[in-house]
Amino acid sequence: MSKPTPISGFPEWTPAQRMIEQFVLDRIRATFELYGFAPLETRSVEPLDQLLRKGETSKEVYLLRRLQADTDGPAGDDALGLHFDLTVPFARYVLENAGKLQFPFRRYQIQKVWRGERPQEGRYREFLQADIDIVDRDTLPAHYEAEMPLVIGDALRSLPIPPVRIQVNNRKICEGFYRGIGLTDAEAALRAVDKLDKIGPAGVTELLASTAGASEAQAKAVLSLAEISAPDASFADAVRGLGVSDPLLDEGVAELAAVVETAAAHAPGLCVADLRIARGLDYYTGTVYETQMIGYERFGSICSGGRYDNLASSGNVRFPGVGISIGVTRLLGLLFGAEALSVSRSVPTCVLVAVTAEEDRAASDAVAAALRSRGVPTEVSPSAAKFGKQIRYAERRGIPYVWFPGADGDEVKDIRSGEQVAASAGEWTPPRADLKPLVGPAGTGV
Repeated sequence: MSKPTPISGFPEWTPAQRMIEQFVLDRIRATFELYGFAPLETRSVEPLDQLLRKGETSKEVYLLRRLQADTDGPAGDDALGLHFDLTVPFARYVLENAGKLQFPFRRYQIQKVWRGERPQEGRYREFLQADIDIVDRDTLPAHYEAEMPLVIGDALRSLPIPPVRIQVNNRKICEGFYRGIGLTDAEAALRAVDKLDKIGPAGVTELLASTAGASEAQAKAVLSLAEISAPDASFADAVRGLGVSDPLLDEGVAELAAVVETAAAHAPGLCVADLRIARGLDYYTGTVYETQMIGYERFGSICSGGRYDNLASSGNVRFPGVGISIGVTRLLGLLFGAEALSVSRSVPTCVLVAVTAEEDRAASDAVAAALRSRGVPTEVSPSAAKFGKQIRYAERRGIPYVWFPGADGDEVKDIRSGEQVAASAGEWTPPRADLKPLVGPAGTGV
């Protein structure tokens, strides 16, 4: 067999990195549940007509197809694709289970998705997302839009990562402003503004003219709106200063001010009103979010989402909601690439029980079982080699303690300090800092 080669865009973390990932997921999950979100996991595949119903490009969808078709089996595999985000399967789940759900329905979903885009640093074809959504029947109060940044701020602040800044805007501001200056194709204008960081003001001006029919004066006004940014509700004065009036614009300004003020009261500096944030997807209808990790801004958003007035509909019933998604693999990939995270050891094991002789292995197994029963991660030495060799095995694996069974009593050694003391498997407990691997920023000594 030839030596295997990695497949671009499908990350495989080392055991140490996987331990960091699990730590991150546990913290995120705990925060979501503190806010009352219930767990959900949907199937990995959806019908293609559902995956593509909101206009996503078919070039990014992976098909589910058997190598050899079973002519006598069920048909339809060719019409299934792996989901590329968690919004489409969640919308389908809400429709299928609306009669069983209590609204407003709060769910979190931590799951892999697949997207056939060009891999690059921080972007993958297979990646893990952590989503929250609040969905209601027919109407959804705007105060839920102000709650989203609080949840995400708490979740990300619980992690040993650089600080984050959540940039927020409201699509009603943009659409009302465009309407107020006479632009009739608001969606085209939004898609153009969404490319501002990529193509710059001159490129957006050209795009506005070619796709939204904007005049030079209208394009200048659109860019003036996009330049407004403030860490508080003072952005509203800047918007009014542009001299454009429209009821939808006023509604959006009031809603965005509530989001920014609520976030400032909870965590000063967490949110900033940034009116260049457009989120090009056409199903957003209210507040939109993008999140920058300080020091990694050039890689774009690590967490994004927004308000949508029609997640799904059935007859005359519609389900509006607001959601936000953390790109877990994206976040970790950037930090792993910068060697910015570390774990105190690469195995969960806290204690290695030495084996004095193979015929005494049962005694070592009994010690390990006693320690495990008290929550101490323990393994038994693979061989009854000289103690020096067993200690070196523990050192190579990063295991901090070696346990020596003895006829006259057991002893445990901290192989980092060399301290060795008498111990009983029914009573001895390692320091809390050693019980489980610690995760933290690189260079902090965890």
